[in-house]
Amino acid sequence: MHVGVHLPSFGVDETAGVAEHARLAESAGLESVWVGDHLRAVKPFLDSTLVLATAAAVTSRVKVGFGVMVLALRPVAWAAKQVASLQHLSGDRVLLGVGTGGEPHGDVAWRAVGVPFAERGRRTDAALELLPGLVEGKPTVIDGVEIALTPGATMPPVLIAGGGPAMLRRVARHGDECYPAFSTPGQIAELSARLAELAAEHGRPVPRITVSVSIGLGGVTEAELGAQVRGLTGYGLTEAEARASLVTGTPAQAAEHFAELAAAGAHRIIGMPFPKNRLRQTELLAEATRLI
Repeated sequence: MHVGVHLPSFGVDETAGVAEHARLAESAGLESVWVGDHLRAVKPFLDSTLVLATAAAVTSRVKVGFGVMVLALRPVAWAAKQVASLQHLSGDRVLLGVGTGGEPHGDVAWRAVGVPFAERGRRTDAALELLPGLVEGKPTVIDGVEIALTPGATMPPVLIAGGGPAMLRRVARHGDECYPAFSTPGQIAELSARLAELAAEHGRPVPRITVSVSIGLGGVTEAELGAQVRGLTGYGLTEAEARASLVTGTPAQAAEHFAELAAAGAHRIIGMPFPKNRLRQTELLAEATRLI
């Protein structure tokens, strides 16, 4: 079982920045640090590639993950250049989560870059076809033009996020891992069985499963719980589902929940802290990891 933690978005933690959080995650023994990818969101976000480059620069072991890169917002050649550069700068520590971009943030960012919101799925599929060759520096044809990017780099593991048939189709064709969010052990077990079927159909290895969970360990106020539940309902969860998806209580209780997810088929868990004491949440998450 691997456990990682999301880095705070801009302004969420006024006591520490990206470097401090990344160093703590590494020293505490966590496997990876992650960052979301938004041009425009409901709260301020720094550019994901620069955040991960900063995290990589102040650490030597911890992996740096996109949670997730919205490929369709970028020309695929630029996305490949960013990924390859980050691989070189980090020493091949990149974990490439990929998503299509969800409904909650609206279509303003898409209109700003001239990409129709309705085409994000098709464009993501097209980018996933071309990305490995571009990252590795192989001659690749884009819109009738052949280009080879240098320096090439090792293609990182690809984690496909989302839900429903579209996600499963992408995982079957392009993914090394499936990356569902806010899933219960029962849902993970069902997903694991379905992925095994799809892998057999496509003659590919069975993709692993990485799961994101909202964590609020130690003492969490009802106001913080309520705010997080309201935020999750914006992603399509009912209030009951949102509350059930939260991991709260002691590190020992969190370890029990993580063990259930592992038994259901998850091989990595990414904690997304929601209380204000973000550094303390990382410490408690690391304690839960040691108890698994």
